[in-house]
Amino acid sequence: MKKTIRELFVMTLATLIIAAAVFFFLIPSHAAVSSVSGLAIVLSNFIPLTVSAITMILNVILLIAGFLLCGHEFGFKTVYTSILLPVFIGIFEILLPNNGSLSGDAVLDVACYIFTVSIGLSILFNMNASSGGLDIVAKILNRYLHMDLGKAMSVSGMLVALSSAFVYDKKTVVLSVLGTYLNGMVLDHFIFGQNIKRRVCIISKDKEKQIRDWILHTLKSGATIYQAEGAYGGTVQTEIITIVDKNEYQKLMQYVIKEDPAAFITVYNVSDMRYIPKNRSIVNEREK
Repeated sequence: MKKTIRELFVMTLATLIIAAAVFFFLIPSHAAVSSVSGLAIVLSNFIPLTVSAITMILNVILLIAGFLLCGHEFGFKTVYTSILLPVFIGIFEILLPNNGSLSGDAVLDVACYIFTVSIGLSILFNMNASSGGLDIVAKILNRYLHMDLGKAMSVSGMLVALSSAFVYDKKTVVLSVLGTYLNGMVLDHFIFGQNIKRRVCIISKDKEKQIRDWILHTLKSGATIYQAEGAYGGTVQTEIITIVDKNEYQKLMQYVIKEDPAAFITVYNVSDMRYIPKNRSIVNEREK
């Protein structure tokens, strides 16, 4: 019960942050940056309704379409945030009916929107939730057009950005497109950049045992040992593989370079790691 209340509180806070970003930065800039709210800003020029009301209508339509076309993939969290977002925007509209640009510049407004909305979206993402909207469109495109989810999000976002051409000048259209692109980059940083680790592969001819012991007992990290055979000479050597964070990576590099300057090292970025439960073997997975 406490966990559910905590999740609801955090989701509500994250949705409030997103709504504030839309109301205080996106609406004054008139930019349609990759979101249902951005599309609502464009449609508000044709429909005599507020941005919050149009956002609510669009989110409800998309939720219904998602349930009809994709089944019950959209859980309570998506429904909750999709409905709550326009409610918060509507509250802001009532409390601050004459709201204008805080910075006085559309470019700064879009920059502030991207930074602020990325905080809210990353919180929702880490809770396995979303703000709905274009996420639903992306899942529909993924299911029926077999389009990668990331590409589907980019395509739908760019279409929203280009829709501003029906209402605004070229500067606003360009700002919408650039904002959409930068929004994706910043969001990737907020979601994945903070959790990136490094997979370090080390082959040392003479210091393999010392390096392995240092990783295990000094760095306090795990490691995996492989026997690697050179394709040209057929020489068999031991390869040490370990996954470390940024601070551990610096310490590891300093130690290896000091201990064995001739060591062969390759480094890969890792953004996600998963463990196979002990009761699920690779054989069983293949049999399924």
